[in-house]
Amino acid sequence: MKIGYFDCFSGLSGDMILGALLDAELSLELLNAELAKLPIKGYRISASPARRGIITGTQVKITVEGAQEQRNLKDILDFIEKSTLSDKTKERSILIFNRLAEAEAKVHRLPVDKVHFHEVGAIDAIIDVVGAVIGLELLGIEALFSSPLPTGSGTAQTEQGIIPIPAPATLELIASSGAPLRPTPYADSELVTPTGAAIVTTMASFESPNFFLESIGYGVGMHDVPSIPNVLPLWIGQMAEEQPGARDVSGGQRKLLLLETNIDDMSPELLGYVMERLFERGALDVWFTPIQMKKNRPAVMLSVLAPPEVESEIVETILSETSTLGVRAQWMARHQSEREIIQFDSSLGQVTMKVKRLRGQRVSLSPEFEDCRRLAQEHGLPLQEVYRIVNAEASARLLER
Repeated sequence: MKIGYFDCFSGLSGDMILGALLDAELSLELLNAELAKLPIKGYRISASPARRGIITGTQVKITVEGAQEQRNLKDILDFIEKSTLSDKTKERSILIFNRLAEAEAKVHRLPVDKVHFHEVGAIDAIIDVVGAVIGLELLGIEALFSSPLPTGSGTAQTEQGIIPIPAPATLELIASSGAPLRPTPYADSELVTPTGAAIVTTMASFESPNFFLESIGYGVGMHDVPSIPNVLPLWIGQMAEEQPGARDVSGGQRKLLLLETNIDDMSPELLGYVMERLFERGALDVWFTPIQMKKNRPAVMLSVLAPPEVESEIVETILSETSTLGVRAQWMARHQSEREIIQFDSSLGQVTMKVKRLRGQRVSLSPEFEDCRRLAQEHGLPLQEVYRIVNAEASARLLER
């Protein structure tokens, strides 16, 4: 799987994200062709080499003709909905702007539909957001990750007046996503913009994956920060494949999405198929909970735990395979132990074993059901006897190491 990793050691903004994508060999011609599907005119994107400190990358500038208008969320979503962009691009772009609107609404104590975007509603910000989504797709990046975000410090001048850094909307986006922060006392300037924060906190997981690095792109910021090169590196590569016989899953905390919906008008026999399809699309866990709905009707609540990079696929599956009209989404933090997947040669045959570890020590073993069922059928043994034999042999050979 091809992944991208933003190393946010300095700044993070929408134009820097576009610069990093273009520096990583995204075609500006293809990007412009996709952006032309938006019903927006009067802008031009330029990309040129630029240097910050000893690092050279690509700097993107979006030039807009005429005065910029103030827009609300509906205006922006209309632009996206009326475009001929792919459904996936629309979904992800809309999700980013919805999160921006929610952050602004909370900061200003207003309903979401009353929020008027200023800087983030301008054409260049729309191009930044939609362009970032398009760029990641054109480069074939299937999952996005990020380092902790730098805070910056000081104040900034906006159309609405002077605000502290990080900007209130930026902080709200970071807080609502659970993204980690990294204090930067050396930089008396804004390092993370609301647009940059919205894109990354919506689309990226904040963890360090194991992967094979293939290429690097550097997006250059507009300002030259004296204390550090103001560039955004984008590392691109392939997720480390499972090694024959073993795979490690690191412990710790991971940001996941909980997607839920209530269903009271579907045949139960169809729900099993829905579960299978959700696992195929990348769900980590799927379960059903009996509930009572209005008029005391019995129903089930479908719950799906999934990584954020497969959100659109999961939502599409739920909406197409069930009778529901909507899906609820909320961010969850999951604490997990370290796990190791190994191939164990038992006296009955090879079995896949899940090994749980705490602080590096193996503490429990669990054989895969399908392998045990296969061995039970091959040897004409009760399934529970196969479990007993495999567990006893694996415990003797593995846990004592």
